[in-house]
Amino acid sequence: QVQLQESGPGLVKPSQTLSLICTVSGGSISTNTYAWSWIRQSPGKGLEWMGAIGYDGSTFVSPSRQSRTSISKDTFKNQFSLQLHSRTPEDTAVYYCAREGWIHGSAYMDIWGKGTLVTVSS
Repeated sequence: QVQLQESGPGLVKPSQTLSLICTVSGGSISTNTYAWSWIRQSPGKGLEWMGAIGYDGSTFVSPSRQSRTSISKDTFKNQFSLQLHSRTPEDTAVYYCAREGWIHGSAYMDIWGKGTLVTVSS
């Protein structure tokens, strides 16, 4: 059974880089079927897809986030991570990692972590 668990600082200061890690258990992030995604939900807003990393290391970042967002993975630790640069209070959100698949050209997320709350404040 595949499980995902997010980890990272609960509080960061503006302008600092936020780093989050998702640890995957019960399956390999190198399986050539899925990508591994980051999604967030800000207070009072809907879910926002941030980006994903494929089994081969290829990355896909939301166009509105490309200048401040990077995604990487550590195959040996079976982890993938999200780095958000130059944070602002508007980046306060619950951040989720998820397994992403594709069917008939549409993406779906079938397994999610529980989420981790990140607050950006001075």
